[in-house]
This record gives sequence, structure tokens and C-alpha cells, in this order.
Amino acid sequence: VQLQASGGGLVQPGGSLRLSCVASGNFFSWNRMGWYRQAPGKERELVAYIINGGSANYADSVKGRFTITRDNAKNTVNLQMNNLKVEDTAVYFCSVRIVPSFTDYWGQGTLVTVSS
Repeated sequence: VQLQASGGGLVQPGGSLRLSCVASGNFFSWNRMGWYRQAPGKERELVAYIINGGSANYADSVKGRFTITRDNAKNTVNLQMNNLKVEDTAVYFCSVRIVPSFTDYWGQGTLVTVSS
């Protein structure tokens, strides 16, 4: 299973970015897809994840600003990030949990920098 993330970059505070991640390879289906992030000197943390059926969960720090969506047919998960803050600066990783094994796979990470 391979994950290809895209969409990171440099944006000013208050700006927006959209991250996308495509899962490919030999798997039956997926249970959930999500985004995590790791800032310099900090541990990796959950940003948001979405279940195959559509329900989503968010970290408190991004609620109301970030929206996660998925396209089941394309095995794609997107993260729309609005009103970005300096503290959102991090490497963002996408992840997929495939079924029936419930194994987690990770993408290579994409850098998001929020700075004026």
C-alpha cells in the first residue's frame, strides 16, 4: 500500500491550503483515513480522521478551521485548512487503515509552513 500526499507549502497566517492523499496498491478496502502532523521538537499528533462511512473526528485545535473529506471510489482523503495559524506549521502525514487486516500505512509527509 502506498500513500501519496500533496498540497503543502508556505502560507501567511489566516490563509488556506488543501492537502490531498491518494492510497494505492493491493488492498480490499479501508476503514479510516486521516491526517497527523509533527512540528519540530514535538510528537506526532492526530489532526483529523474520517471513517469510510463518512463520520469525521478532529483535534480540538483545528475544529471549525479544518475539514476532512474523502472520495471512496478514488481512495482519496483531503484536508481543507482555513484560517491557518503559525502553530499549524508542521509536517503533515496521511494515514490509511486497511481492512480486513486493520493495518495502518503512512505517507511520506508534506510540509506546511504558516509564516508572515
